[in-house]
Amino acid sequence: MKRTLFTAFLLVILSAVLFASGADETKGAQGNGEPHVFSPDNPVTIDAWIVTSQTAPSPDNKISKLLKEKLGVTLNYDITTPDQQLDRIGIMLAAGSIPELVGSTDQQARLVQGGALLRLDDYLDSGRWPLLAEHVRPVRKKLTWTGGGVEDGLYQFPNYNRFYGNPPIMSPIHWGTAFWIQKDVLAFHNYPSLENMTLERYFDMIESYMKANPTIDGAKTIGFSFPMQGRVWGLTNPPLFLAGYPNDGGVMVDDGQAKIYANSKYAYDYFKFLNMAHDRGLVDPESFTQTLDQYLAKVASGRVLGVHDQRWSFGTANDALVANGQYERTYAATMPTFPGKKPYYADRDVLNINQGFGIASNAENPELLLDFLEIMLTPEWQTILSWGIEGEDYLVDENGLFYKTQEMRDNFNNLTWKQDNRLEALLDIMVKRQGELPGGNAFAAGDQPGEFFDSLKQYDKDFLAAYGLQTWRQFVNDPPPNPAHYPAWQISPPDGSAAQVANQQLEDAAQRYLSEAVLTDPARFDSVWDEYMAAIDSIDVAAFEAVITEGVQARIRAAGGE
Repeated sequence: MKRTLFTAFLLVILSAVLFASGADETKGAQGNGEPHVFSPDNPVTIDAWIVTSQTAPSPDNKISKLLKEKLGVTLNYDITTPDQQLDRIGIMLAAGSIPELVGSTDQQARLVQGGALLRLDDYLDSGRWPLLAEHVRPVRKKLTWTGGGVEDGLYQFPNYNRFYGNPPIMSPIHWGTAFWIQKDVLAFHNYPSLENMTLERYFDMIESYMKANPTIDGAKTIGFSFPMQGRVWGLTNPPLFLAGYPNDGGVMVDDGQAKIYANSKYAYDYFKFLNMAHDRGLVDPESFTQTLDQYLAKVASGRVLGVHDQRWSFGTANDALVANGQYERTYAATMPTFPGKKPYYADRDVLNINQGFGIASNAENPELLLDFLEIMLTPEWQTILSWGIEGEDYLVDENGLFYKTQEMRDNFNNLTWKQDNRLEALLDIMVKRQGELPGGNAFAAGDQPGEFFDSLKQYDKDFLAAYGLQTWRQFVNDPPPNPAHYPAWQISPPDGSAAQVANQQLEDAAQRYLSEAVLTDPARFDSVWDEYMAAIDSIDVAAFEAVITEGVQARIRAAGGE
């Protein structure tokens, strides 16, 4: 989606003025007062803005009722889907009005530099919120905003990948990037080896399956798709992985230097191949124009054979397939690479430093909001949010380990049941004790080793057995230690800077030219590509690369490198 850069810059300046009085004033005693007493006799309503693909709970949700019955807390949900996040932030900043609890994804820079978020360091140092303080203590340096525009500090709690336990219990699922393929496509080909995967093999498997199955459940079969609106990396990132690099976003990092690859031979080769795949009828042309909801609906229909995406990104669609019993329509990861390249699709889980809950700078009572997050981080509420209610949603064996009956597992996979019995939208953005809960249980039921295997349907047990594997994570590479700078996509150019302008222009050029390059007649591909390269040549790419390189090298120095 295109926005004028001048307007975006004015929004930042205007919002900084609008929020200034709230951001500069000392909020209460910054932790010197008494904690809020949460009880039904002392009710409170909290307005929470959450960016997520999850939906709000039903009005009679049992965990919502429990929050009210035990704590006197009512949450007012304001949910924005990820592809609408930028527009919504712009509106809120321009109006100078933002909900008191702010749950965003990957747009921390605009919120922080716009003056919308409260600096939390003094609060956490007060001693009033020990769980929150300990939660960020080992990673506080990583979480500290140093991008300019406002005072350096912590403005947001991470929503994912702060792990507990030594070693922590890790997920048996690969949640990251892959060229995903329906399990039934692999079964159709008699479970072929996925080693040394190439684009040719990946699309050939899809093509032969499509010829044998032109429709699925009465609807036209779609060969390949990807998300784009709000997740442009679904379109632009494949050359990075095909070239054997880890997920550094829009750049490849070599020897501490960040370079874009949009104008590389890797990009040319991939999009030339995608153009030919479209000419063969394998690529959904609506991939370039569909909304995120439309993309997820297609995946959830079971008729999309392959996607380039991150597993968490289409999680709601996968949940719908499981809920419908369409296990053969769920996906396994494949890792195509260019010849001579080693796959590096899986990394070690990366702390989300720019996603999660922050506090609005103009919130009337930030201490109360921190009190709420503190109590949500207690083992009791972490267990409730993740596992549910003991005796109803899980049981405890003689060794204190949590487990579920088959009925409980079936409930967990039922979308209607989850609307009534879980707070999926809140949990998505909430601070979490991932890894291990006190007592040795996994934070997530699906990560509990015994529970993972017991919860597998027979189809998936047989599918794993056909490949001689035990978990879905084993379909991807064993990740080496993450590089000291990693990942570069977390480094954001300052809003309104030449680097930020260049970054936006690169994204706009990709959206404009790559759709035409893929969808055009193959005879025209090179001419469209030349136009795209000319557009990139007109952009101050050096300014963008310099800022990302500076951030990369700062991280290397902070980690003890040279």
